[in-house]
Amino acid sequence: MKRREFLENAALGAGVLALGNAVPAFTAEKKNKPKKEFSTDPTAIIPLTEKVSCTRIGFGTGMRGYYRESDLTKMGEKNAVELLQFAYDQNVRLFDMADLYGTHHYVSRALKGKPRDSYAMISKVWMHPGGLHEETRPGVDVTLKRFLRECNTDYLDILQIHCMNDGEWSTRYAKQMDEMEKLKEEGLILAHGVSCHANSALETAATTPWVDTAHVRINHEGVKMDGSVDDVVKVANACHDSGIGMIAMKVIGEGAFADSLEKRKKSITFVSGLDCIDVMIVGFYKKEHVTEFITNVRESLEAMKAKNVG
Repeated sequence: MKRREFLENAALGAGVLALGNAVPAFTAEKKNKPKKEFSTDPTAIIPLTEKVSCTRIGFGTGMRGYYRESDLTKMGEKNAVELLQFAYDQNVRLFDMADLYGTHHYVSRALKGKPRDSYAMISKVWMHPGGLHEETRPGVDVTLKRFLRECNTDYLDILQIHCMNDGEWSTRYAKQMDEMEKLKEEGLILAHGVSCHANSALETAATTPWVDTAHVRINHEGVKMDGSVDDVVKVANACHDSGIGMIAMKVIGEGAFADSLEKRKKSITFVSGLDCIDVMIVGFYKKEHVTEFITNVRESLEAMKAKNVG
């Protein structure tokens, strides 16, 4: 279903959310997404959309990202590239970027010479005022051409509209959605979607057939999330049931669990056990963070298998 067709149906009353209920009353026509098979491999290849598969664990490059800076860029290009290459060598092959983070060049350099089909790249367009030095936001087609140059690639696996913080985004950014749909038809991106920073935004994603992928903030304690754990999980389930590829972020609470191995393990176990989550991205900034996360995911999956879960 095209975005325009969906809006026409919505005008007739087909796309209404149930007021006061975290689960949308209308669930979009389910997308043709391959089934995710259970595996205890922490870096197993997971189908995210019909055309995009990626490793279960992804490297998030945008910890505290703003004005094209992030924790990753602040460690210096040499150290950042070495860390990204280390993650790649540990089979973490999903790289989550955004214009806001300023990390395209770092990831491009780290992946130079690697087979393009051995990794997946996500980036995001920033539409809000502030956050970037430029005052204007050009068309998505213009922005994507720059992204492709900066990433040294012919296509992006996923392009998203960044940081949707209310339920009206599908109306506000209708033009950008149409532009991204055309870019997907041209093969310059394989999938599109949204990064959600409000549960109302995620509710809209659940009922918008245009959405191929969505980022959701989720962990076991509700830290840096957009509602209670139960409410966010309900809407994430609705998204996943409609065939949206679901990407978990804030799994370590944006560093809130840095001083507690127990909390990190609990969060990983919780998120790994959610059927509505396909892959997880984490803002690593030390090599030992990468290896620890992989170990914790493996242990959680092996425990699930032992309990005949999955």
